[in-house]
Amino acid sequence: MTAALLLSSMGAMAQETYQDAEIATQDLNGTAKYVGMGGAMEALGADISAAGENPAALGLSRSGSVSATFGYSQQPNGGNISGDSKGNVNFDQIGVVLPMIRDYDSQLNLGFGYRKSTNFNQILNLTGATLPYQYDGKTYYGSQNTTTYEKYHSYLGDDAYTQVDYLYENTLMHTNDNSGDLGCYSASGYYLGRERKGYIGNYDIILSCNSHDRIYYGFGITISDVHYQNNSLFRENLLNGGETIGNVELEDSRHISGVGASLKGGIIFRPIEASPFRIGLSVETPTWYDLRTRNNTAIYNNTDYGSNKKVLSTGEVYEYEISTPWKFGLSAGTTFGRFLAIGASFNYVDYSSLKSEIKEAEGGRYNYYESAYNDRNMCDHTERSLKGVSTFKVGAEVRVVPEVAVRLGYNYVSPMYKEDAYKDITLDSPGTYYSSTTDYTNWKATNRFTAGLGFNISPEFSLDLAYQYSDKKGEFAPYCNINGNTPACSVDVNNKRHQALCTLTYRF
Repeated sequence: MTAALLLSSMGAMAQETYQDAEIATQDLNGTAKYVGMGGAMEALGADISAAGENPAALGLSRSGSVSATFGYSQQPNGGNISGDSKGNVNFDQIGVVLPMIRDYDSQLNLGFGYRKSTNFNQILNLTGATLPYQYDGKTYYGSQNTTTYEKYHSYLGDDAYTQVDYLYENTLMHTNDNSGDLGCYSASGYYLGRERKGYIGNYDIILSCNSHDRIYYGFGITISDVHYQNNSLFRENLLNGGETIGNVELEDSRHISGVGASLKGGIIFRPIEASPFRIGLSVETPTWYDLRTRNNTAIYNNTDYGSNKKVLSTGEVYEYEISTPWKFGLSAGTTFGRFLAIGASFNYVDYSSLKSEIKEAEGGRYNYYESAYNDRNMCDHTERSLKGVSTFKVGAEVRVVPEVAVRLGYNYVSPMYKEDAYKDITLDSPGTYYSSTTDYTNWKATNRFTAGLGFNISPEFSLDLAYQYSDKKGEFAPYCNINGNTPACSVDVNNKRHQALCTLTYRF
């Protein structure tokens, strides 16, 4: 296996474990102060983004405020297939904190916030021997010779007859002797290009209380807005008797949109009255997503062979639901005068409990929707493939002079995929049927490094800057062997991202 050019990767498919996992996870994002400290502010509080993790954090705000954050993110290498810039300007956050009731040592605050919780932007360019038979070979258990489509179809069953299979059956799979038998040609010159765009935006409504400056507790409602777009291009040169007879291109475009909702609650308390040290606890319910996916897949047979020389395309629209796992958080933080603040936090999410649901059809199986029920086969696959994830965050702020603060932070996110996880195209599930790609990536741990600066321009205005570098490695497989349920071939990939943030805050 070789890879001439290798960047990052992600599969795109409907209501399938690997796609559901991408929607269920979150990035580190929010105000520049929050990101600059690595997000380890849940117990320190007084920040609208920290309140998005633990609503009690809003109870530490002593005044009203309005904040807005703009950012720029970039994947450091690679070029995408559309020619657009690999960097993106983002509107990352806006929030309002309104003091409702004030007493000398107690307070009730109401907060409204928006933050981009997940940034899907990512680029993949991959060439070389990693990709042989990604689409044609996957239907022949690695064989290029005599195995017929009928054998493949009877082995997998009707539910595994995917859109890509339909396109190849009607273009490339007939041999050139006009016998009607199905086979496939050898190939070379493989290229896979993929780009993702989109985001998940979280809208938070938070109510938080400060009780005698000793106990802080809060409750929140989060509405999530999903926008996901994936475009991919696979190209290969076909060979007949060792000679190139033309090339074939497979284009796929997938869009996922929908909404979700979750509830969250938290508490922060100072165990020692005379000490600023505080401990925070938080819990968030599953996010219930109602999603709609549509795709268009087209094949270009630029050869003189095959049963159809024209471009064939197919598209599907499918509605489904997923519910993410419960999320639990523990945090701690303290201050030393007005010059130093230190925070740390830990949260845990068991992604093996992520649930997929089918919307039942009245007159057909997957078409006209009446009610939803668990997609048991896909849920079992998720349980076999994913595991619990622990996130550790630490951060510190040093105020070098009263008007200037310096911040540093670090995150470690443990892997969510099990070592033997794979995308199973034999599952009896609409998530299999509506799949339009065969590849998948088992991502490993994520490391994030952050830094930031804070400037108090006046008693009312402050300006915060932050930088974040994230690094996540993974193992990319173009498809999975049907017999052994193991990757036919795989290669290491790396998803790196740079992000810069700027927040302007007005206090009143």
